[in-house]
Amino acid sequence: MARGHRTQIKRDKKELRDTRPSAKLSYARVSVQKACFVLDAIRGKDVQTALGILTYNPRYASSIIAKLLKSAIANAENNNNMSVENLYIEECYANKGPTMKRVRPRAQGRAYRIEKRMSNITIVLNER
Repeated sequence: MARGHRTQIKRDKKELRDTRPSAKLSYARVSVQKACFVLDAIRGKDVQTALGILTYNPRYASSIIAKLLKSAIANAENNNNMSVENLYIEECYANKGPTMKRVRPRAQGRAYRIEKRMSNITIVLNER
């Protein structure tokens, strides 16, 4: 079969697919900058330590990220048959999502724009 045939291209893409367990949250109602403060604290840590950090972190983003991390752990257990004791956070990042634009009335008939930012948060785990 020719190299450029679509079935060959699909087969090649399937071989290159990332098999690490991960979880992604789209349209999280927290800005990228605020999510990154929390993500920087847990990057590279094992999952038990990371869950402890997230539990006692006072930031709003930590509750969202804790739920996402639990989902990634469940994916690793069920889909990849990995043990929880050996898992650690290999990658975690937040990308910019869409922005909701709102209007705030101000003095003398003016209007200021308020931007409510969203982010797409991804956590990728791996085994030690």
